[in-house]
Amino acid sequence: MNRANDSTSSNLKLISLVVLIVQTTALVLTLRYSQTQVSDGPRYLSSTAVVCAEIIKLITCIFVIYRNAGYRFSGMLAEMNREIFATPQTRSDSLKVAVPAIMYVIQNNLLFFALKKLDAATYQVTYQLKILTTAIFSVTMLGKSLHRYNWLALILLTAGVALVQYPSGDSPAKTSSVHDASDNILGLGAVLAACFSSGFAGVYFEKILKTSKVSLWIRNIQLAFFSVFGSLFVCWLYDWQAISDDGFLRGYNKIIWIVVLLQAYGGLVIALVVKYADNILKGFAVSLSIILSSFTSWLVLGDLTITTTFAIGATIVIFATFLYGHEPKKSPIAHNA
Repeated sequence: MNRANDSTSSNLKLISLVVLIVQTTALVLTLRYSQTQVSDGPRYLSSTAVVCAEIIKLITCIFVIYRNAGYRFSGMLAEMNREIFATPQTRSDSLKVAVPAIMYVIQNNLLFFALKKLDAATYQVTYQLKILTTAIFSVTMLGKSLHRYNWLALILLTAGVALVQYPSGDSPAKTSSVHDASDNILGLGAVLAACFSSGFAGVYFEKILKTSKVSLWIRNIQLAFFSVFGSLFVCWLYDWQAISDDGFLRGYNKIIWIVVLLQAYGGLVIALVVKYADNILKGFAVSLSIILSSFTSWLVLGDLTITTTFAIGATIVIFATFLYGHEPKKSPIAHNA
């Protein structure tokens, strides 16, 4: 029975990781296309897209609870009340989900700020440090023990992704934005803070998922609920004037809605990865998707030049992924007769 459970868990881990890689790659490519497509009117606002994604995620999770209750509205309400509101313990437990939700909102604000201060290449390379911060929080908050292969793989992964994202020497210097020293310092500080925010929020949510009997769908309802209000606050803070002038759904078309759906269901896939794998493997999956999306961009869009550094970086990342999954052989334990 244990072997069957282990096999099922391994299959779920593999499936969730593969789906995450495919989803992240598709999201990157559609996002790139949505930002470069020719539009007659004003462009869509990323802050409103985040709100729409969280609302769709919330509705989807509620529907799953409704289906699990035998399509009975009363059964759905009873389960939500039992898991969220019934006792002081469940109410206190529900409020804990507000912590990662708020941290994710802070993270998004920091990244928006960083992108105003840094060029895209510097931002992308620096932001990969979130993998290391996730590992550190996994050790300190979850008590995970990482052997030397894990740490070596994490270092290699960061170096490999940095090489993949390193700008091509063929690009003229004039095409990059010029930032003064103070902007660079502020931008790098924002990215580093976002890395710690991302690592803490992800591991905190993993701890909540794995230390309670509340279903994954209820947890995502709670997370989406708090995230909707946080995202609406971002809309009001950054884009209220644009929304007032052109409407909440300004610039939306089929491509934008695909981006929203990928973003919404990508959040659920990440939750599955956290549930059946861990946040560090999630980081590796996202890193592999960067390489996959770059190759796809080269083959389909033709807007990427494959360089020697890209090839070396891709090889290092793939090697690091297999190295992280390597478990050293345990010495046999002698049993007394």
